[in-house]
Amino acid sequence: MARRKRERYPLYENVEIIDLAIEGKAVGKVKNQNPEQGDLTIFVSKTVPGDIVDVQINKKKKSYKEGYPVKFHKYSEKRIDPPCMHFGVCGGCTRQQLSYDEQLKYKQKQVIDTLTRIAKVELPEIYKILPAPETTYYRNKLEYSFSNSRWLTHDEINTENDITDYKGLGFHIPGRFDKILDIKECLLQKAPSNAIRLFIKDFAIKNNYDFFNLYKKEGFLRNLIIRTAETDEIMVILSFFENETEKINNLLDAVSNKFPEVTSVNYVINNKLNDSITDLKIFNYNGKAYIEEKMGNLKFIVGPKSFYQTNSKQAQNLYQIASDFADFKGDEIVYDLYTGTGTIANFIAGKVKKVIGIEYVQEAIEDAKKNSEINSIKNTLFFAGDMKDILNDDFIKNNEKPDIVILDPPRAGMHKNVINSILNSNPEKIVYISCNVATQARDIQLLDLHYKIEKIQPVDMFPHTHHIENIILLKKKEILT
Repeated sequence: MARRKRERYPLYENVEIIDLAIEGKAVGKVKNQNPEQGDLTIFVSKTVPGDIVDVQINKKKKSYKEGYPVKFHKYSEKRIDPPCMHFGVCGGCTRQQLSYDEQLKYKQKQVIDTLTRIAKVELPEIYKILPAPETTYYRNKLEYSFSNSRWLTHDEINTENDITDYKGLGFHIPGRFDKILDIKECLLQKAPSNAIRLFIKDFAIKNNYDFFNLYKKEGFLRNLIIRTAETDEIMVILSFFENETEKINNLLDAVSNKFPEVTSVNYVINNKLNDSITDLKIFNYNGKAYIEEKMGNLKFIVGPKSFYQTNSKQAQNLYQIASDFADFKGDEIVYDLYTGTGTIANFIAGKVKKVIGIEYVQEAIEDAKKNSEINSIKNTLFFAGDMKDILNDDFIKNNEKPDIVILDPPRAGMHKNVINSILNSNPEKIVYISCNVATQARDIQLLDLHYKIEKIQPVDMFPHTHHIENIILLKKKEILT
């Protein structure tokens, strides 16, 4: 049988970049040879609006194409020099080459365009996006992966020097599950995060520890998680593929001795096919089994598996806006869906009659209960389980009907059963916090049956990325009889 000829993708010249898209790509338009088909949309990496480039297509779909720039004819006036040494290779912080003011403008536009295109409901005027207090060192959690065959940069490949170090500890290359970019410095998490990562890598290499092979699923060192807090407490979680006690102890002792400021040292044995540790036992090796975070006058316990908003300072602003949108009178029953460690529930508890929080992760619910206890909050109840199974008519009957529902679901949004349960519970208001405006818009369209959007507030939690948080207040429609 003859080998099938590989399709040659076209090169488009002098493409003007006109907009930003998701996932770090920008948008260009090319005139179609058939005018009746309209302009062809091209998603182009590593460009910003105002650039004029030649684009090599490397992926083709029915309604659009994707490509990368091979020649710049004009650089946009909106460009700035990205501060990170790994920019353009690392998959994170893809908008560093735009000034922060420009980033905010495009995020505002992203919210408006997405809600208009997907929700297809009447929208009020959208408030101006709330900027982040800090644009670097704002994350309280980073996850790294070990690799015994790290990604080699173009500079390394083109050099005449022999490459002897193939081990890496860093982030996944976009679109390559099996390749890790070794990170020298990351501007996302405050000190001593970089020092801890570099020390662990150096110790492992000096002691001949095997780094994980992501393709073959073998090796000793697998993942590293570092969590920091506004209280200056620090948590380290090391994930090992193999349970080699002596090696584990030696490494964790070295970390504890080198960094006495680390208040919680933990490890997990993960020999599954995926990196998730939510279903695995975490062993506390040294210090406390949690770190303590603060938000205003409240304290929060955050365990290794707990969800806590990644930008601590902006999270307080996010929750304050949600509380202001809800406009509590003091006698409300509030459901806090996807409560995590109970941050929203405990944040608003002093303003309402009772808060009922529901979350999938059992450990997070235990932390939520502890968080109420350490803050002397007595009007919260927390339940663990799958939201679509727990939130039903019997649950609502046994725990009182909600006056207000606050929800902050994962990126996938809400299951239809959850939406139906909310509609059946008939609250006066819904405050919907989302990290994915597209799924939020989809869910809003279903809620539009009985609820109208009153307010919309975008919040930038993740500077230099395409990610955006959005808060929407919905109020029950008046039923005309």
